[in-house]
Amino acid sequence: MKNILFFGDSLTAGYGLVSVHNESLPALIQQKIEASGLDYKTVNAGLSGDTTRGGLSRLDYWLSHPVDVFVLELGINDAIRGIPAATTKQNLQQIIDRVKAKYPQVKIALMGMKLPTFLAGARAETFSNIFGDVAKQNQSAFVPFYLEGVAGRRHLNLQDGLHPSAEGYKIIADNIWPTIESLL
Repeated sequence: MKNILFFGDSLTAGYGLVSVHNESLPALIQQKIEASGLDYKTVNAGLSGDTTRGGLSRLDYWLSHPVDVFVLELGINDAIRGIPAATTKQNLQQIIDRVKAKYPQVKIALMGMKLPTFLAGARAETFSNIFGDVAKQNQSAFVPFYLEGVAGRRHLNLQDGLHPSAEGYKIIADNIWPTIESLL
């Protein structure tokens, strides 16, 4: 059985869900894998509040287990904390470089993020562009906006308005499944 490592923050971890083991994105993708009869196991390496720098510091632990597909979803907490986009981009690249060094045949999918619309302008555009740039540089699979169809929709998010509800994660899973499936 091959492993798909979902490496991210609270949006990967399934923050606030009643049953992370059934409702988080990695769990929903596992259900799609099983329904398709594929021989893969998802691993949820999401950590609420994590930044790209934090991801770098905990990456080696997760790379001690075989990784066939690496799904990277980090960066929004960097923006929230005011970390420069250039630093986020550099950290994302270092994460990918380390994964490739350990597992040269790994397939990578990068999940892009966007800043909320109330932060529009040059900062928002610069932040959004880093994901496409990193994906292109590494020829990795790419989802331009991880929260497409869910962000800003009250009924698809928890009361905090930031984290998807179980229904929101179903939409995210449907959106990104074609990208993940293409790597399997």
